[in-house]
Amino acid sequence: MTVSTPDLSRFRRAGVIAAATLAAVALGVVPGARAEAAAGTLPLGDGELTEVRTDRALADGVTLTRIVRGTEPAPADQVNITTRGPWVVNVLTIDPSKARGHLQATYGPKLSQVEKTTDLVRASGALAGVNASFFTFTASQLYPGDPVGLGLFGGKLLSEPTTDPAEVNFVVDANSNRAMTGKLTWSGSVRNRQTDATLPLEFINHPPVVPGGCATLADQTQCTLPGDVVEFTPEFAAATPAGAGTEVVLDRLGCVVRTSTTRGTTLATGQTSLQATGRDTVALLNATGQGCVSQTSTLTDQNGEELPVRPGLFGVNGRYPLTADGQIVVPAGSGSFFDRNPRTIAGTTRDGKIVLATIDGRQTTSVGTTMDETAAVAQALGMDDAINLDGGGSTAMSVEGALVNRPSGSTERAVGDALIYVDGPYRSGN
Repeated sequence: MTVSTPDLSRFRRAGVIAAATLAAVALGVVPGARAEAAAGTLPLGDGELTEVRTDRALADGVTLTRIVRGTEPAPADQVNITTRGPWVVNVLTIDPSKARGHLQATYGPKLSQVEKTTDLVRASGALAGVNASFFTFTASQLYPGDPVGLGLFGGKLLSEPTTDPAEVNFVVDANSNRAMTGKLTWSGSVRNRQTDATLPLEFINHPPVVPGGCATLADQTQCTLPGDVVEFTPEFAAATPAGAGTEVVLDRLGCVVRTSTTRGTTLATGQTSLQATGRDTVALLNATGQGCVSQTSTLTDQNGEELPVRPGLFGVNGRYPLTADGQIVVPAGSGSFFDRNPRTIAGTTRDGKIVLATIDGRQTTSVGTTMDETAAVAQALGMDDAINLDGGGSTAMSVEGALVNRPSGSTERAVGDALIYVDGPYRSGN
């Protein structure tokens, strides 16, 4: 354990890891000012605050660091503005040059459902993990775990990145533990092999919306308003979303197994389905009418270079970059999202380490961080490239099956997916 108070030196930043077998993704945001702090301390609150750090080796190349900055609980009415803290930060550092295991993402039994981070860690036989992607969340939804953005699991793209400019992604190759951050885009289509009729796909594993003007039409082929075209895989749920529209089930070769004028069916292993609503129902029937289709699905970085999707590749979504090439790049913003909240961070250092961190918040025992403060923490922890994952009540870190942080709600929240460290080599199907 170390106890530090400020001195005259400054912390030294680390740089960016070359992604090697991964395509490099430029963040493309304007660098901002660098934060400053005394060596070994976090740039949070008043400079003279006492900071206590406790290090614990979890496995070869894997370290858990607990940082407590500030010694007195905050007044309940000062949590959002106090400069005295306290702040509680848990940091999981993975050194690929020493670690025996691998980092990956997991969503549990079904993509569309939610599980607690601790349960995802335990069920995977993982050593540790943190919550990851933003997800639908609303408990009244049939599919609360549906990722709001990228969901890439073992080389299978199960959720496409959105066009929201705020979305930013964390991608890791479990075979090498090399990771990158950046903004990915996606395009997909189906093409009839006999007629060449082509239909763009809009979503993967995301319930389609029936156009409001056609909500009363049981036969969506009579609708003149545009709808959605979505691909579904067996990983999504026990059955595909039911409702008005059309659905075409394909076998593993892309050939039509069955066609229905309503939506909702069970998919066998190896099958996928295409659903359409609105006038897109007609286009779907035309594109699949002659038996077999070929599908395209392409992930691209913002430089226009394709990111090959291969076994062992995992990716999750976040909102806003925090650092890039060692510089703070979080955009200016206002409102509750940018105010002090619990935070979860993922990033990489210049020398190739992967860092996952949680910051407890909305409590008198840990007040949380604004987006600017979160970026400063990421930089101080040596994360040259870092992104903001889902936070708030979702923020959780589990080690050896137990929570090591204190979630802001009365209980741990069930989430869509998690980044987990498994202390062993990656094997397809893990």
